[in-house]
Amino acid sequence: MARPALSPLSILLSAIFLFSSHVFAVSAVLGVDLGTEFIKAALVKPGIPLEIVLTKDSRRKEISAVTFKPPQNGPKKGTYPERAYGSDAMALAPRFPGDTFPNLKPLLGLPVNAAEVKEYAKRHPALQLVAHKIRGTAAFKSAGAFTPEEEAWLVEELLAMELQAIRANAEELAGEGSSVRSVVFSIPPFYTIEEKRAIELAAELAGLKVLSLITEGLAVGLHYATSRQFPNINEGGKAEHHMIFDMGAGSTTATVLKFQSRTVKDIGKFNKTVQEIQVLGSGWDRTLGGDALDSLIMDDMIAKFVESPKAQKASVTAESVAANGRAIAKLTTPAIKVRHVLSANQVTSTSIEGLYDDIDFKYQLTRADFEQMASSQIESVSVAIQNALTTAGLEVKDLDSVILHGGATRTPFVQKQLEKALGGAEKLRTNVNSDEAAVFGAGFRAAEISPSFRVKEIRISEAAQYPAGMRWNTDEGKPKHQRLWTASSYFGAPAKELTFTNKEDFSVNFYQALDSVEADTKVLTTKNLTATVTELVEKHKCDKAEIKVKVGVRLTNEDGEVDVTKVTVECETEAAEKAGIVDGVKNLFGFGKKEQKPLEGESGGESVDASSSSTVDPTSSTTVASSPAASSASASASASADGKPAEPKKELIVIPVKFSLEKSGIPQLSKADLTALKDRLRAFQASDKARRQREEALNQLEAYTYRVRDILENEDFIRVSTAEERAKIEKQNSEDSDWVYGDGHDATEKVLKQRLSALQKLVTPIQQRIEESAKRPELIKDLKDALNSTQHFVADIKKQIADHQAFLSAQASASASSTTTNTETSTVTEAPASSAGDFDGLEDESSTTTSTATSMEDLNKERGPVPPVYELEDLKESEELYISISAWLEEKLVAQEKLGETDHPVLLVKDLDDRRKKLDKAGMDLAMKGVRNYEKREKAKKAKTKSKTKTAKSKSTSTLKNGKPAAPTLKMQPGKDGKMPSQEELNEMLKEFLDKQQQENQQETQEPVFERPVEEEKKKEEGGHDEL
Repeated sequence: MARPALSPLSILLSAIFLFSSHVFAVSAVLGVDLGTEFIKAALVKPGIPLEIVLTKDSRRKEISAVTFKPPQNGPKKGTYPERAYGSDAMALAPRFPGDTFPNLKPLLGLPVNAAEVKEYAKRHPALQLVAHKIRGTAAFKSAGAFTPEEEAWLVEELLAMELQAIRANAEELAGEGSSVRSVVFSIPPFYTIEEKRAIELAAELAGLKVLSLITEGLAVGLHYATSRQFPNINEGGKAEHHMIFDMGAGSTTATVLKFQSRTVKDIGKFNKTVQEIQVLGSGWDRTLGGDALDSLIMDDMIAKFVESPKAQKASVTAESVAANGRAIAKLTTPAIKVRHVLSANQVTSTSIEGLYDDIDFKYQLTRADFEQMASSQIESVSVAIQNALTTAGLEVKDLDSVILHGGATRTPFVQKQLEKALGGAEKLRTNVNSDEAAVFGAGFRAAEISPSFRVKEIRISEAAQYPAGMRWNTDEGKPKHQRLWTASSYFGAPAKELTFTNKEDFSVNFYQALDSVEADTKVLTTKNLTATVTELVEKHKCDKAEIKVKVGVRLTNEDGEVDVTKVTVECETEAAEKAGIVDGVKNLFGFGKKEQKPLEGESGGESVDASSSSTVDPTSSTTVASSPAASSASASASASADGKPAEPKKELIVIPVKFSLEKSGIPQLSKADLTALKDRLRAFQASDKARRQREEALNQLEAYTYRVRDILENEDFIRVSTAEERAKIEKQNSEDSDWVYGDGHDATEKVLKQRLSALQKLVTPIQQRIEESAKRPELIKDLKDALNSTQHFVADIKKQIADHQAFLSAQASASASSTTTNTETSTVTEAPASSAGDFDGLEDESSTTTSTATSMEDLNKERGPVPPVYELEDLKESEELYISISAWLEEKLVAQEKLGETDHPVLLVKDLDDRRKKLDKAGMDLAMKGVRNYEKREKAKKAKTKSKTKTAKSKSTSTLKNGKPAAPTLKMQPGKDGKMPSQEELNEMLKEFLDKQQQENQQETQEPVFERPVEEEKKKEEGGHDEL
């Protein structure tokens, strides 16, 4: 089948996918342990291997609760109240029990008529629990934070708010600019497809991408395996079996895991050892946990409270207390504390003020009484263990250890019951962190899935936990049913191929078997099966009765959802005989099969044997597969030779069928509904941001009013301000201070900033006077010094220019006589060379030195002053700036001297700074111009030197190599403080630059004097004597 060409849209979408994959790859990943009472998160990021995300209170776990704080003046339509999370939310629960939503995990993905939802409503009487209008799952109406018209809040929306808070803390830990988008959740093994979808919906609303879901027992086992090596079964090792017993706040689970290692093929010829963890079986109790034990204590509290004298006097009943949301909220935290204390103590007590009808309550409970109350729960502890062992097909003796996890496992009677169920305490282990092992395992799994991280290779196999199957109807309408997976089937296993005999479009309903209920999960619907079957019959001559539909199905590794890998329709039919390549060539040159007739006018030619002239391609087919009944080419040829008819060749026709796979069960939200929920959450976040900004403005105004009180008593402030100004400020400050504690709490951010700005306008000018009077004298001195330096520098440069121009004029008038004198001097110098005696060269060293010094002085006089690097035009800007700033400073100084301390100054620090910066810039520009002028002159010198002879060039090069200094360069760079040089520093740098230039000129005058004797000496050393 030809491969279809990609459309531009497909290419664009592929590019976007690759880019988005890269974004996810480089982002940090998060592992989240979504507990009933607490939420814990672990971050993995380059530089942060695996770290717990702390709350804003620096705690390692966050209470799973969110509270809407009703406005003081009542809710308004279109506005959003303040939100609180974690411990802050629980602290507000007694005040706002109808707007505090704790422990939402048991409600996810369940309809309102579920037993778990009814029990939750009973334990939280103040909450207004309703059925969502689309999904039919649990939702909550606000008691006082929103108007009655506001839509009910889905449990998934409330959980998304908590996840957004967790994500914000994680991004703060990851560092500025980091983004957290990918997450792995640890969930209980008993979660159904609907409950998993509810978590994925909450994550999507929170802006998170779910990489995978992992059961809590497997997450703990994964963390357990990260620091251990297990027996290699390829080397005869025996696998280890460990049970993870997890008893948390909401439920109790037991998971049997198989740990082993295996040698597998690696890249090339190498092998590697990988760790493997398999879930063999799980057992659970959805209702046995810390919450259930807390409920027992709360019931006992209520019973003892109504028996107290004050309660009986007020005719208080247990039903009235249990139905009072405020009273239940007041009992919740003390009940949890009592249970925790009894884990380490034999007796504890607590007291509650104004529990009901302003009646105080004191409560005491012993461990023995508590265990008596929880007798039925104690017996349920071993049920989860036995169910897990039964599913795994093991016994207690087959377990290497039982690893404890979850806060409730610290309860003494739980540990005693475990010892009883296991036949002793030998197998009990506390070798993992009972609070954080699951979240660390989820974080490790997130890093393992993400391509950004390389971790220890541990292969996991997650079990389905629930059987699953499918239902469909035949073309005759007969219902069919088939079980596809058991509770022990693994996620990510190879796809199963299913065969259907339907010839018309049909649907397949996949389900998950929950106790005695078959809960629909997905529905597969074919789109063009009827038309495809017709095509097979008419075009390919297939027998309609032999046509079959093949469907590939599997359970995804991420969340265990049903995935359809293919839907095809196929049949087997006789293949049409096709001429081979050899036949085509023979026909081209006039050779045909044996039945071919000879050409007209020719005698009967030699016949060609069909068996030798024809070939059969055994792989020839119009489809992706061939029938095994097809005969080979040799067999066909042999049959032809024997004169027997060959068997017809069979081929398999396979055509893909279009289909759709949609979620079923609880109604899904449409794209429009999902967008509306996201928009509502974004509006809530925007409201929170605006509230924070308003609170910051309020705090700034309040703090400034306190500061102004201190400013009014400052001596410098009193000195530079008038009594009227101070009285006005004091009055305004007093009004603002009173307003802040009155109407200011409800004012908008804009009004608060306006108030602050009005008060600052009165205070700031006076503070500026203090600052001006303190800084002005030093800046005036600096500016005057800079002006003086500029004046002297410009004068020095002008003098250099004038001296050099005078020298050039004098040199031009005396050029003729100077040339005559040089000629005579040259003649006198050559005379001794012609009549030199044997001892004429022997002179005293002192006489030679005197002669040389005299020559240097004469040459310096002849060369004149050092040529300046500036022209008069270069100084124009500095001169004009000096004149204007000097006049401005003189004018402002006179005006400033006429003012008093309470007057606003006319000579401002800012203006002084600006003038000084202008001078510094002009000095810098002048210095750089001097450098450029010098470099230009040196470049001209070098161009002139190139016109000399080749020998002169080599001599000059030799002289330079033997120590002639390079041309001086003026380097300017910022100092240690990062600032450019000041005017005085520039003058010093230029002075040094000019001195170096003068030294270079002197060296140039010295070199010609000694050049010839050196060359002559060199010739003597090489030749031995002068050439005659």
